Amino acid sequence: MTVDDPCAACSWTHERQESCRYDSHVKLFYEVSDRGVWAIGSNLIIKEMSDSPPNFEARNIRFLQKNTTIPVPEIVQEWTENRRYFLITKRIPGVPLQEAWPSMSETERDCIAKQTVDCLLQLRKLCSAKIQSLEEEPVYSAFLFRNGYGLPQGPFASDDQLWEGMAEALKTGPENTRRLLQQRMPPAQPYTFTHGDLTARNVIVEDGKLMGIIDWEGSGFFPVWWEFVSTGIAEDQDDRAWKALLRKHMEDCTKAQEFWLDYYALSRYPNLDSRGLALIQDSECGNV
Repeated sequence: MTVDDPCAACSWTHERQESCRYDSHVKLFYEVSDRGVWAIGSNLIIKEMSDSPPNFEARNIRFLQKNTTIPVPEIVQEWTENRRYFLITKRIPGVPLQEAWPSMSETERDCIAKQTVDCLLQLRKLCSAKIQSLEEEPVYSAFLFRNGYGLPQGPFASDDQLWEGMAEALKTGPENTRRLLQQRMPPAQPYTFTHGDLTARNVIVEDGKLMGIIDWEGSGFFPVWWEFVSTGIAEDQDDRAWKALLRKHMEDCTKAQEFWLDYYALSRYPNLDSRGLALIQDSECGNV
């Protein structure tokens, strides 16, 4: 890209910018893959992304507003055009925990973790007879289901159906290892409403108080242990430390976490790491 090329986000060229006194207060502050998040001044947030897979964030937020006291963004408007999904929400006061974390004391960090887990306890009371999104839509999770990104999964009405969905990613692995791993899958019921991505970027704080939890697009009714297990997936060292602190206050699902780590390792067959190799070796000895 040269100086004369227009910006892919706003279409401005350097020449146009230099020719006027306009300083935009619409700022792109987060982008990944084919999506972006913009701040409109200090009051509004707009998210733009593909409409495939479908986005359930506004529906999930309205559900939470009706059934919990969890602080979530207020929906302003949502729409789809040209295969793109747009969502405008009011901005929650405060900053992402990701920004505040380095300057916080251990006591302050622990306080935020406890407040967040109080919110999770409300989610645990929201149950479904199936693993599904609201209104009996499929769920989408490339971590719980390792056979590809953006693929619909379910609804599943039993743990056996859940395993069948998960096992799609293990078809090329040794049959005996798959069978023994299935026996270790903890009971997934009750299927509880789950955020599933409690990264420090999605927790908003101010003056030692939890102000809000954002990014509910992938939420739905998942195995009761999935919230705990998903906190083992970290973006960086600070995020890893945050999620380890969070797990200290959550119901212990360590066995489920160990099961999923082995499942994840086996899903990479034949490109196995040391954990995957050890899993296969143990299964050959009947120790899985």
